[in-house]
Amino acid sequence: MIFDTDIFIWVQRGNEKAARHMEKSVNRFLSIQSYMELFQCAKSKTQHKYVKDFIVSYGFIVLPFTENISHRASIYIEEYTLSSGLKSGDAIIAATAVENNMPLFSSNTKHFKMIKELKLKVFKP
Repeated sequence: MIFDTDIFIWVQRGNEKAARHMEKSVNRFLSIQSYMELFQCAKSKTQHKYVKDFIVSYGFIVLPFTENISHRASIYIEEYTLSSGLKSGDAIIAATAVENNMPLFSSNTKHFKMIKELKLKVFKP
């Protein structure tokens, strides 16, 4: 399962339900986009280390940005930016999930609900 950036934020805020979902998942993946977003949000070297340690300790595998992902993300932007306000980061995360044939676990349903081929697993905090 691919975890959206928001799930990491829920866990960091102490949401036990999000942490349980993460812990019970056998295979944990994240998009390179989420990886970069997590580091961008860190405001100090200590927070950077925390993010890195968290990703390593949970055994997350970072899925790279590929030509197929970039192509699919660009199609999503063309199709959904005007109608639904889709942002490039979310398009990349959704395209990563679809291209890797994995469900995306997120609480941000409004960001992804319009993408029909995406297997979205909704988290309700």
